[in-house]
Amino acid sequence: MSQTTPGERVALACPSCSPSLETVHEVLSTGGGNATVRCTQCEHVHKEQLPNERTVERKVVVSQDGESFTATVDVPAAETLAKGEEFILETEEAIMEVRITDLQVGAEKRSVRAEADDVKTIWARAVDNVSVDVTVNPENGRHDETEGHTLYLPGDHEFTVGQIERFGDTEFTVKSILIREDAYNHGYEHEKLEREGDMAFAKDIQRVYGDDETDTAWSAW
Repeated sequence: MSQTTPGERVALACPSCSPSLETVHEVLSTGGGNATVRCTQCEHVHKEQLPNERTVERKVVVSQDGESFTATVDVPAAETLAKGEEFILETEEAIMEVRITDLQVGAEKRSVRAEADDVKTIWARAVDNVSVDVTVNPENGRHDETEGHTLYLPGDHEFTVGQIERFGDTEFTVKSILIREDAYNHGYEHEKLEREGDMAFAKDIQRVYGDDETDTAWSAW
């Protein structure tokens, strides 16, 4: 999942001040099989091939719109995985963004955080394209006329409390937004957003509640 990125520090031999012993180097850039690094001892900049991390292959069970499929992913063995984290999963059929919903670390044991070496199965859900359940209350307040809709949207579609949303023949004002449990660590202050201007991405939403705006205009003729 993660790779060495600019700004990280690695232990390497420095051809200028320490050719036989490793010193701390800052990674400046990566690409082309080699990384440009700077020795923190003498500031010498040079290119080096970074040491390969030991990886482990792990099974991933992905849920999407009520269905699920199984794939595999290679993960650095020492990397810590956590519920709510997202990564790109490549399969023969597609490349998709998924979010970890649970980690299986034993035959019947689940965890919200664990090192990849200890993980048996990664449970996840697709978040690049998602379905969002919407409950729309009628303008007249009669709850027996409440309507339910399922919208299929890009994961980064924004819903904002107080704004009007239009999907086909459905038009409603967003009244409140219920956040998914696996999205709590993505910057949301509350499980349910109800203040004017509160925003959530479709991939983070369990359900949207709205007030019908479809028939706000009428004529006596």
